[in-house]
Amino acid sequence: MRTYQDQIHLEGKYWMLGALALFISVPFILSLSTGIWPTFEQFLPGFLATIAVFWPVTTIEVFTFTPMLGVGSSYMAFVTGNLTSLKVPAALNAQDALGVEKGSEEGDVISTIAVASSNIITTLIILTGAILIIPLTPILELEAVKPAFDNVIPALFGALGFVYISKRWKIALVPLIFMALFFLLVPGSDKLVGIMVPVGVVISLFIARTLYKKGMIR
Repeated sequence: MRTYQDQIHLEGKYWMLGALALFISVPFILSLSTGIWPTFEQFLPGFLATIAVFWPVTTIEVFTFTPMLGVGSSYMAFVTGNLTSLKVPAALNAQDALGVEKGSEEGDVISTIAVASSNIITTLIILTGAILIIPLTPILELEAVKPAFDNVIPALFGALGFVYISKRWKIALVPLIFMALFFLLVPGSDKLVGIMVPVGVVISLFIARTLYKKGMIR
């Protein structure tokens, strides 16, 4: 008899392969119907430029976010995307609100429900936006509204970060100072966010281990 996680892994693999087939089918069907196929000379530069950015970041995200999300929600989250600004905060907030332990089967189930709910809500919002985009365009292009769109992610993670930093400020202090100085002083560091996430994780683990061995945290 399979365990919950074994069953999720089995089904997740099939759904991931199905999603991959759907992603590939769109350009394939377009080329098949129009008779226009990309040449190797056209395909290779775009492919290399894409993998240079996305493959390292995606690999890092798998090792960083999977322990936070759990098994079931990880499959959904990596297929639907938008992990940093939506799926991970939704999963963590749901687990904290219900007081379940991260990494447990209960936490995995709650995280899966949270990510599934965020997918449904996101789809409904996108559908609503697609319907209302034309009448709302004059409002969305106002200069007074622009700063709100530019600060969605900082506002989201500022609120989420405050909760976790206040709980374990001794652990968070050094990584927070390091990251703040890095992004303030290093030119072009805004493009390294995906790479610096695991760096922050490693620093946090080192600080937590050091403080624990010294008896400063439990």
